[in-house]
Amino acid sequence: MSQLQADATRRNVVLLAVCHGLTGIGSTTMIVESALVGHMLASNKIFATVPLGLMHLAIMLTAFPASMLMQRLGRRAGFSIGAVAGFFGTALCAYAVIQGSFALFCAGTFVNGIYNGFATFYRFAAADGARPEWKSRAISYVLAGGVLAAILGPEMAKRTTELLPPYLFAGSFAALALTAVVAFVLIQFIRIPPARRDLSGGEARPLLEIARQPVFIVAVGGAMIAYGVMNFVMTVTPLAMVACGYGHGDSATVIQWHALAMFLPSFFTGDLIKRFGVTRVMGTGAGLMLVCLAVNLSGLDFFNFFVGLVLLGLGWNFLFVGGTTLVTEAYRPSERAKVQALNDLLVFGTVATTAMSSGAIHALAGWTWINLASAPFLCVALVATLGLTRFRRVAGT
Repeated sequence: MSQLQADATRRNVVLLAVCHGLTGIGSTTMIVESALVGHMLASNKIFATVPLGLMHLAIMLTAFPASMLMQRLGRRAGFSIGAVAGFFGTALCAYAVIQGSFALFCAGTFVNGIYNGFATFYRFAAADGARPEWKSRAISYVLAGGVLAAILGPEMAKRTTELLPPYLFAGSFAALALTAVVAFVLIQFIRIPPARRDLSGGEARPLLEIARQPVFIVAVGGAMIAYGVMNFVMTVTPLAMVACGYGHGDSATVIQWHALAMFLPSFFTGDLIKRFGVTRVMGTGAGLMLVCLAVNLSGLDFFNFFVGLVLLGLGWNFLFVGGTTLVTEAYRPSERAKVQALNDLLVFGTVATTAMSSGAIHALAGWTWINLASAPFLCVALVATLGLTRFRRVAGT
């Protein structure tokens, strides 16, 4: 790689990291407030987390068309379209709160999900332009942009909640529309050429053949479980804390530290993967998430929510960054777009399911069952990563 190419890669990674952080501010605010807004606007409170679920459903449905569109038009054009959707989606959320319309709020979160659907490819865009030995670092550095979201997201949510009185929370979503505008401007400085047909690794195989590989199954399965369980527990945490008598500021603080734990380790996760191996890092992540469940089940003090959600974020980082890195080993250059699309379709399909169901399960069964229901999936992820580690050691790969 020439010095010019290396400089361009660094610039793209920095810009993608900042854009990921701006998108994350919106996601963090949605986590902190959407369930509360849904609870406020919905006539039946078991639908409180449906708006967040619809956002993740839109991410899932966007995966394939976004990946194919960017293969044709380039990353910058696709990310720009996403940012425009982010502006209109969050603006619609603000208008919905003012109108007191649950249906409009759901529509706004869905449109905002299209923005997030394009933005999920920031990490792959960084990896596509990096040398093989730098892929894990490029991915983790872009995800490290989430530190911006962790610091600013909850703070912005707290400070803008009453920005447009008497409409509680409307100001938060109006502010998010501005972050999408900033992201749109920054995206124009990204320089990633459109993907060309690359047969250096051979002709593209059928998608089913790729998906049958053990490395694909463990990679995507781990990412699905990481994001699904994290979202399942995190989405209802503000509701669980309110039910225990804690205020909006308390839940925002817990989510803020949870988000920091999700993204701050990304500064060194890539190095850990290079040193210890991707499957060992993924297994550690699954183990940390299991410890989170144990902490959550041991009490309802603020300490339990705080420590539990920090462990949840840290475990997610190791398991998800590891899974994202591992899946890049499962495809040839000619297969990149469709495999990345399938990966995000499966991952965010899982996230949509957990977001939509978590509110109803919490309302019907409570916080304890949210955590108990998560444990078997993490055990599967732990066993799968340990199994692949053993297989690779025996095979010498």
